[in-house]
Amino acid sequence: MYLALLIALVVHEYMHALVGYLLGDETAKRMGRLTLNPLVHADMVGTVILPLMAIISNFPVIGWAKPVPFNPYNLRNQKWGPTLVAIAGPLSNFGMAAIFLVVLKLLLIVGNFPVYNLLTIFLGYLVIINVVLGIFNFIPIPPLDGSKILSALLDAPKYRRFLLLLETRGPMIILFVIMLDLLSPVPFLGAIFGSAVNFTFSLAGLRYLLGVL
Repeated sequence: MYLALLIALVVHEYMHALVGYLLGDETAKRMGRLTLNPLVHADMVGTVILPLMAIISNFPVIGWAKPVPFNPYNLRNQKWGPTLVAIAGPLSNFGMAAIFLVVLKLLLIVGNFPVYNLLTIFLGYLVIINVVLGIFNFIPIPPLDGSKILSALLDAPKYRRFLLLLETRGPMIILFVIMLDLLSPVPFLGAIFGSAVNFTFSLAGLRYLLGVL
């Protein structure tokens, strides 16, 4: 599971860097972030310590990588450029989930791989983690990627105070929501993620695999 999370995080951050570069900003490239090298993107706490502790303790796996820096004033599209850079990350997760789901289906149907094969299980985890990571990052609260969409939509002066409040309190709000979800008898985030994962596997007729993963 950890390797699947690492792949999802690295590609997510790489796509931020790539789209920023394609839109005219070389900040990430100059800082060496336009690469798939996991060592460059890894955050000691979010990429190593916390995920490994969660796996060992049998808790829900939470993780993040170092944010990719970019200068919005270098982007060719000043209004929607930051949004395009932001959504490149979660969209890459959805793209990977689709690709790995197709590969998984082919291995099971065409390759006749057993359900309990290590490669089968690994691909299943890749699909799950990418779906969850993609959805989570679309939450419109800073510093998550969805907040850039909200900022682009609420660009009128009357929303500046609200956006500033979100920018300064966003991390605390996210932490509160996560803790509330973990302690809740009916985890609402878990229900959303679970429904999305069930739907994804159902599209490929592979929902039965969730009993193995």
